[in-house]
Amino acid sequence: MTERIAEVRRLLDRYIVEIVETYNFCPWAKAARLGGELAVDVLWGTPAPAAWIDAARRLLALPATRVAMVVAPELAAPPHELRMIRDYVATRIPTAGVAEFHPDAELDLATAARLVPFLRRSPDPLLQLVPLALLDRVRTHTTVVDVHDQAQMLSGLAEPTRPDIADSLADTNHARVSTDHAAIAATLDDIAADRRRSYARAGIAINTGRSR
Repeated sequence: MTERIAEVRRLLDRYIVEIVETYNFCPWAKAARLGGELAVDVLWGTPAPAAWIDAARRLLALPATRVAMVVAPELAAPPHELRMIRDYVATRIPTAGVAEFHPDAELDLATAARLVPFLRRSPDPLLQLVPLALLDRVRTHTTVVDVHDQAQMLSGLAEPTRPDIADSLADTNHARVSTDHAAIAATLDDIAADRRRSYARAGIAINTGRSR
């Protein structure tokens, strides 16, 4: 692993451990990471659409993959452009739920749905993919939701239409952030500052198109 990739992975791990796992935003995150079921690839510069597709398919093809993350640390794209990339990838990999994570996201506690971008304030722009076959296990005993609908819900592409585990998790996260948002924001800011310092040392482009 090169120094540049090691720094990208280190910062991603900080976000996963110190934010996602510490505040239990995703109850399956820790098990996937510790079990070697999280697969990560890094794309440099401004990746072409085909590069996102190729990286995602390569990661999803690995036998142990439960969660795939394609990270673009040098991408100078605002959130709405990353959403367009997410939409493109989702149409071409219909076997996975796709969600975008972006470092530029303000806290909005108005509703659980509007909080989601803040929860996904990763150090670098990235796409997360989860096989639909695994998302099928999210179903509850009392609510039957089509597996494709589940992927859309968990990827932020659609609003849940009836109570299920995705609803419950969103509500729980909203309540937690409402209480702990100052501490969470402080940790995210510290990770962003760490990113600026470490990327400068490693020679990773810190583009000026983003606020952090």
